[in-house]
Amino acid sequence: MIEVNGHRIEAGAELSGANLAGATLLRSDLARANLTLADLSGVNLGYADLTGATLTNANLNGADLTRADLLYADLTGVTLASANLNGVDMKGADLTGADLTEARLTNTWLIKANLSGANLSLAIMNRTNLTEAILFKANLTQANLTYADLLYADLSGATLTNANLTGANLKGADLLCANLTGANLSRANLTNADLTGANLAGTNLNGANLSEVNLTGAIMPDGSKHD
Repeated sequence: MIEVNGHRIEAGAELSGANLAGATLLRSDLARANLTLADLSGVNLGYADLTGATLTNANLNGADLTRADLLYADLTGVTLASANLNGVDMKGADLTGADLTEARLTNTWLIKANLSGANLSLAIMNRTNLTEAILFKANLTQANLTYADLLYADLSGATLTNANLTGANLKGADLLCANLTGANLSRANLTNADLTGANLAGTNLNGANLSEVNLTGAIMPDGSKHD
């Protein structure tokens, strides 16, 4: 156990509303801790254990969480803008409505995570594992998703304008009514994906695998509407 600004930092700690801005909490054990509305801006939580922690509406702007464990954590409404989340395990985490603008998520695990309505614009997510993740109406404008794994992910209603999905695995993904205007899907695997009503205007599909793709009512790269 350590103490920061009068707060005990340990597993299961009650830290709601705590001000820990700029603190160094490298490798800290905060599993199941309550950090609701806490100010963690600029904090160093590299390799920390936050498994099952509650971070609802917490401020982690610019925080460093390199290789931290956030499995099944509650991150609803959290601010993670410009945060370093490279290599973080967030399997099953709830990030509904989270702000991840310009966050770094290279090699991050978001398997079955809920990112509904999350803002991931300009996020760096190359080789991120988003298998079966929920990205319903998420904002992924200009996000870098090169070689990301989006197997069976729910991207219905998502905004992927000018996103880079080069080599991404979108097999079986739900892209119903998604906005992919200007996106780069070169060499992406879209086998069995549902693109019903999606907007693909100006999209790069060079070398993409479109086997068994549902394009009913989709706007094609040339602007025409698919029957």
